[in-house]
Amino acid sequence: MNHQDDRAPAQPIDDVHSCLRGLRDGQRDSGGGGCSGEIGLGAGSRFQAPAIYHGSARFRVCRRGDRYGIRRPMSLPISLAYSVDADDAFMFHALRTGRVPTPGFTFSHHRADTAELNRLALAGQTDVIAISAGAFPSVADRYQLLPHGASVGRGFGPVVVAKQPWTPDALAGKRVGIPGLTTTAWMVLRMIEPRAIPVQIPIFPFGRIFDAVANNEVDAALLIHEGRLVYPDRGLHLVVDLGIWWEKNVGLPLPLGVNVIRRGLGDATIAALSQVLRASIRWALDNRAELIAALAAEDRGDPALANPALVDHYLSLYANADTAEMPADARRGVEELFARAKRAGLMGEGIGDASSFLDWAP
Repeated sequence: MNHQDDRAPAQPIDDVHSCLRGLRDGQRDSGGGGCSGEIGLGAGSRFQAPAIYHGSARFRVCRRGDRYGIRRPMSLPISLAYSVDADDAFMFHALRTGRVPTPGFTFSHHRADTAELNRLALAGQTDVIAISAGAFPSVADRYQLLPHGASVGRGFGPVVVAKQPWTPDALAGKRVGIPGLTTTAWMVLRMIEPRAIPVQIPIFPFGRIFDAVANNEVDAALLIHEGRLVYPDRGLHLVVDLGIWWEKNVGLPLPLGVNVIRRGLGDATIAALSQVLRASIRWALDNRAELIAALAAEDRGDPALANPALVDHYLSLYANADTAEMPADARRGVEELFARAKRAGLMGEGIGDASSFLDWAP
């Protein structure tokens, strides 16, 4: 499939490539008619477009008389969207604060709850989004999976909690507060107890889901992100840990969140941008203590989230070597998640087997 970006108009290939080769080699037009600091394409050039793309770099075209030239590269604007939680902030902190080189790119940052991020991916306009792994099949025609930036559970994962020490089958017919219908957590919970009744409660503000349980708006709560670490302090009991259930029944890591990149950027830009994103994650891992202090200092609406020890614990779960590069067993976990969801009828109508849509960016 050709996913041509509307920002990259088709060009006469011979003239453009010879011009780019000259720019790469540091050549300049020596004729009097070309634009200063540019490469002349010569009289009678067929080149007409105002800009061209080469890898991640955008080159402005100028004309003087009957000669054309290409200016030095301009930055390509890239839109990022990710959650308000510590692991996502961890991954993108270096880009937000200018700690790593971003050659050829400038970034805008948008933070939202998980359900909204999944909706943004369905719209297909944001360049890089942190979404639920379970939402990927619905957006695979517009996005590729990135091999880094994932949140992976190894014997742990989202938890269902309640005021009573129930077993999972007690959730049948019970109202369960969930972070969104498109989340991986809800997909897996339906595999465990499909008769649970979902009640959507956004993950922000952080304490909203706990208030819903306390006020009997719901009978139980499906907690993702930092909520899994603080529920005992709220007087709640564990009903089921989805990561433990998955490990026991599947024997693979549980992929929870993934980063995806818009196919329309084109293969060369995707490859270059992936390297910049990978560098941001590596910087965070190499400067973990600094990041923990910065994240604990953020006002995220609940005093518990300002505890450096909690941030440290949470990042040890979801921002680690699996985040830097998704290993083979975690990739198999992605395939198995989609295979089981397909068999259980949990995928959208018209979505085929994973082999028909699952592919990885470099």
